[in-house]
Parts: sequence; structure tokens; C-alpha cells
Amino acid sequence: MSSRNTLLPTLGLVTMTAVWGSTFVLIKDVVARMPVADFLAVRFAVAALAMLALFPRHVWRLGRAGLARGLALGAIYGCGQLLQTWGLALISPSVSGFATGMYVVFTPILATALFRQRMSGVVWIAVALATAGLALLSLKGLSVDAGVWLTLASAALYALHIVLLGQWSRAGEAFGLSAVQMVAIAVVCLFATLPHGGPVQPLDRAAWLAVLYMALIAGAGAMLMQTWAQAHMPATRAAIVMTTEPVFAAAFAVALGSDALTWRMLAGGALVLGAMYLVELMPRRSAALAAEAVHHEV
Repeated sequence: MSSRNTLLPTLGLVTMTAVWGSTFVLIKDVVARMPVADFLAVRFAVAALAMLALFPRHVWRLGRAGLARGLALGAIYGCGQLLQTWGLALISPSVSGFATGMYVVFTPILATALFRQRMSGVVWIAVALATAGLALLSLKGLSVDAGVWLTLASAALYALHIVLLGQWSRAGEAFGLSAVQMVAIAVVCLFATLPHGGPVQPLDRAAWLAVLYMALIAGAGAMLMQTWAQAHMPATRAAIVMTTEPVFAAAFAVALGSDALTWRMLAGGALVLGAMYLVELMPRRSAALAAEAVHHEV
């Protein structure tokens, strides 16, 4: 697949991670006022209903195999969301951010183990850079306790979702596959609320507005973008691009005045962006230089 053909998917994934980064402040405020599982259940139920209303024909066209794949992908992602959230209750947000971002390491390992995908040396260098950048952005000491293990398990599930989505996603099926995934995520999160009698609704207008934004834009819209983008690019490359999420989260935190700009943010962000440059922009630049050399020779 040519680098030119991955430009729009890459920009789509970057936009998606920017939206995810914008939700950290909103999520922190909402979950302070309602149980985490309830928040996730309401968020993804709204997203699922919206997608089913918009794309019923696309879901129908998937067939049994497509429906099964979408349900499996959604169940994996939903379990990852719950594990990440339960882990976050036991550890600091910064350590959680690093442990979650470890999907950038798990993705190439799973892609190699499950589908025998060969990774170039540049990809492994990019993985190392992204991991170092995540550490600088997130870590101020790491104690490996139950919360860390839960969050690492969620990162492994996110990596599995990325790898399988890369194998199963087709550009023409993005709407239907995204909708089915969202239904499965909602069901998983709804089951998690059953021990205390089902989900509690957001308490006020501000909470509802935040939930709607995270359901429709950061939920349904982001899943649609990821599903479409991964039909056009390798799973490991997608995972590295998606590590820009904590960079955007830090940028929004600084812009909104909830955090101060530090050298760790700058250095960590530079490493993550450097990793993305290695797997995305450098091959594009090399192809352009090669084409220019051929043109001059002619």
C-alpha cells in the first residue's frame, strides 16, 4: 500500500486521537458524579442507538460473518474499557495513561504471533520511541500493583482489537462494522452495571451534554474513523499514530489551565511525534525523493 494512500487515514486517526485527548477533563468531571460503569453504559448505549438509526442497511449488509466479527471486536473493546476504568480506580491517572499506551508494544507482538506479520527495524525503533515518550508524558514513579496489571490487561485487549480490526475491516463495511461494535460495547458495559441494579443516568444538563459529546463524537465518530482508517493501513502503524492521544491530552490540559507545561511534556511529546514521523512521514518523504530522482534521470 503506497504512502500516499495512507495519508488521509493517518490524518483521520490523528483527528480521532485529538478528540479522545479532549475528553479527559470531561470524563474526570462526570465520573466524579456518577459510577464509572454507569457512565460507560450510558455513553455507549447512546452511541449504539445513534449508529443503528443512521446505518441500519449497512449493518444488514454485513451478513453473519460480518456481524460475528463486529460483535467480537466490540466485546474485546468493551472489556478493555472496563478493565482500564477499574484499574484507574486503583492507580494514578498518569500511570494509567502509560500502562494503557503500552498497546503500542503489544500490537506488533500480537500481529507477529497471530498473523506472522513481519515488522521492519524502523517499526521497532518507532515502538521504542513511542514507549519512551509515553513514559516521559505519564510516569513519575511506577509501582506494579493490581491496578497496573488490570490496565496492562486492557492495553493487551486494545492491541488485540487493533490487530483484528486491521485484518477484518473493509472500507465499504466501515459504517456497519462500527455500529455492530458499538452495540457490543454497550452490552458489555450494561452487564457491568447489573450488580447494582442497572445504569444511573447523568444527573444534570452539563453531565448529559458531556456524555452526548463523548457518545456521538468521541464514541461513535471515533470508532467509525478508526474502522475506516484501519482498512487502509497496517495495525502496528495505526497503533503508533494513536499514541498521540496523551500528547493531545496534555495539550488540552495546558490550554484549559488544569496543568502546567513542563519539559517532560515537551520531550515526551517530541518522542511520540518522532515515532509517528518514522512510520508515516519518512516513508512518504523517501518515496517523494525517489520519484523526483527518477524524474531528473528521465
